[in-house]
Amino acid sequence: MTAPHGRPLLHLAADIGGQQAYDAGPHVEAARLAESGRLDFVTLDDSFARPGPDALAVLSRAAPATHRVGLVPTVTTTHTEPFQVQAAVATLDWVSRGRAGWRIEVSPTEGEARLFGRRNAAPAEELWQEAAEVAEAAERLWDSWEQDTGPRDPAGDRPAGRDRLHPVDFTGGTFSVRGPSAVPRPPQGHPVRVVDATEEHARATAARYADVVLVRAASPAQAAALRDRLRAAAAGFGRDPGSLRVLASLVVDLGDGEYAAERGHGGGGPRPSERGPLYRGGPVDLAELIAAWHRAGAVDGFHLLPAEPRRDLERLVNGTVALLQHRGLFRTFYPGSTLREHLGLARPASRYARAGGAA
Repeated sequence: MTAPHGRPLLHLAADIGGQQAYDAGPHVEAARLAESGRLDFVTLDDSFARPGPDALAVLSRAAPATHRVGLVPTVTTTHTEPFQVQAAVATLDWVSRGRAGWRIEVSPTEGEARLFGRRNAAPAEELWQEAAEVAEAAERLWDSWEQDTGPRDPAGDRPAGRDRLHPVDFTGGTFSVRGPSAVPRPPQGHPVRVVDATEEHARATAARYADVVLVRAASPAQAAALRDRLRAAAAGFGRDPGSLRVLASLVVDLGDGEYAAERGHGGGGPRPSERGPLYRGGPVDLAELIAAWHRAGAVDGFHLLPAEPRRDLERLVNGTVALLQHRGLFRTFYPGSTLREHLGLARPASRYARAGGAA
């Protein structure tokens, strides 16, 4: 589907973190609100460096309470076991019926390392190399069950044959895993992988493994330059660069008015903040900003982080998103049921299917 100016429709996502609650209720409510606006997905950040509920567990609770919106928790690849990480993400894809994503992140601080006591903090470059290896191991493990193979053969009651399960023996710089996975191949084949590639160290991992890349850019030109670099790098890894969805991350403080709180702030572009580029204004000017960046072909969409979770998400959905829908720039219904379908991404074939099923 295309917008009136001939470009594909926008992709929109929102973060539902920042809730001062340790129960899942407020996060589930936020996910349902995002779904009412037909957003592609919601993210929930997580880190060993601060207290809070486990993002993957919370979004697993949101899965049966929602029907279409994608669910993307942050799961770090540092100090975690790759086999367990891939199994947990695959399980979220199963319980959500194909709506899971995985925001890949690393844990760089010494404080986080001391929580585990196994090793010291490592430089960002090493951690992102490890993250790439975890992503590769996860992909192999997701493929280790042939599609439509479960614990029982679909044709009968006997256990699935070993010829439909494929061994995985992967050794990285800091870990090794063996398969097959404990979880059958996810409904999406590979759950959607998301990487914030604003920092240079993360870009190779994003270009090689991410389906969605987040960038923090203060202008359309900066965003377009980052997207061009990422797509060129993806092509260098043998990927179709057009399959990479690049979203601009923007903190939004929507206040109480309909237009920008400061003259020129909304339509004039974001301003720096500790969390990244910040828009402070109203839903109308935010819709104008998003439409202008999309019209310029700078990004494929936006990942929006509400400054005040409850207020700003509601004003975003009922104000900005409604305006973009009215202008024909954003969907009014979900065209499919999986996150890959929302993003216009093909379901990847298993590497064993490509090899004719040979182990």
